[in-house]
Amino acid sequence: MIIEPKVRGFICTTAHPAGCRENVKKQIAYIKSRPKCSGPKKVLVIGASTGYGLASRIAAAFGCGAATIGVILDKPASGSRTATAGWYNTAAFEEFAAQDGLYAKTVNGDAFSAQVKQQVIDLIKQDLGQVDFVVYSLAAPKRTAADGTTYSSVLKCTGEDFVNTTVDLNSRKIVDVTVPKATEQELHDTVKVMGGEDWKDWITALSSAGVLAENTVTVAYSYIGPTLTYPMYHKGTLGAAKAHLLKTAQEMTRQFPNVNAYVSVNKALVTQASAAIPVVPLYIAVLYRVMEKKNIHENAIQQIERMYREKLFVSPPALDETGQIRMDDWELRDDVQAEITAFWNKLYAHALPDHSYIDQYWQEFRQLFGFDLPNVDYTRDTDPDVKIPSIHN
Repeated sequence: MIIEPKVRGFICTTAHPAGCRENVKKQIAYIKSRPKCSGPKKVLVIGASTGYGLASRIAAAFGCGAATIGVILDKPASGSRTATAGWYNTAAFEEFAAQDGLYAKTVNGDAFSAQVKQQVIDLIKQDLGQVDFVVYSLAAPKRTAADGTTYSSVLKCTGEDFVNTTVDLNSRKIVDVTVPKATEQELHDTVKVMGGEDWKDWITALSSAGVLAENTVTVAYSYIGPTLTYPMYHKGTLGAAKAHLLKTAQEMTRQFPNVNAYVSVNKALVTQASAAIPVVPLYIAVLYRVMEKKNIHENAIQQIERMYREKLFVSPPALDETGQIRMDDWELRDDVQAEITAFWNKLYAHALPDHSYIDQYWQEFRQLFGFDLPNVDYTRDTDPDVKIPSIHN
């Protein structure tokens, strides 16, 4: 079949296996072009199929020579429906890992569930004995807890309703957007989904099973962003969840004598999750343009490689005054934010002659699903049914 992108709003319902493979290949090539990292050797990545989780797995495997187990929640192809991008990414990762003689196995299922946790523990015991690095990189809209309660996350404010001006990335019209205030229940539920509770459940289960090595490092990913987005992110429901993530890291480091837990505050990226947050896609589009002009833009793999080499796997780790790793250090530079502020001032004045940054955003978005990549023939008849050799469902 000929596979084309089908985008509805900020959701792409198709993915291209050859394009996703090319995406993974490019990330591996970048890691191989960099100096080797004296990092972990047995790695578990929870949320390993896209974005920072996939980059973390690639950087560990091809930069540190690590054996990796990935936990994903992705769908294979079915009839005329393509697989998800994460499925194709994982298949490509395992293919390239096998070529280099690297151990790589994957568990496909709900990472919040006790069943998947036990599957992973059994696999570690069977094949690796223990792991020395655990990456927690989940971005999920819902979570069913151990007691059977299902919680849903929301993208809302915790103070007053937030009103701002933005550009609708579909119509390219300047519009006002309002982000409403969350209820106390919505705030509670968002922290349950996106906070650190499940991360701690994972570390507790792994520690109790005896599959964590001495001085295991674990990291989860966060975002703070500029003051422009504070009302709906840093000071919104997601910000509350990220604050809980940091609190959990500190608790785990105190509670588990063989664990050092960190939160890495990362740079804004075009991702499936960030695309749905009001104002943020436009901010990211402009940020990319500004950082590329200054030659300081980093994609996911570049950022994770720098984190491993310069901030996490060094002694001592490079932390800010709150105890967090700051990979958003270039994004929040004064000169970068000054240019973005100038853009927003023009936006308020309805004086934006150039919309090419929107074209770039949509290209980056489609590339997440394997489209718009060089070296891929999209006119070619393509079989959407790609297998993942090691998959455990």
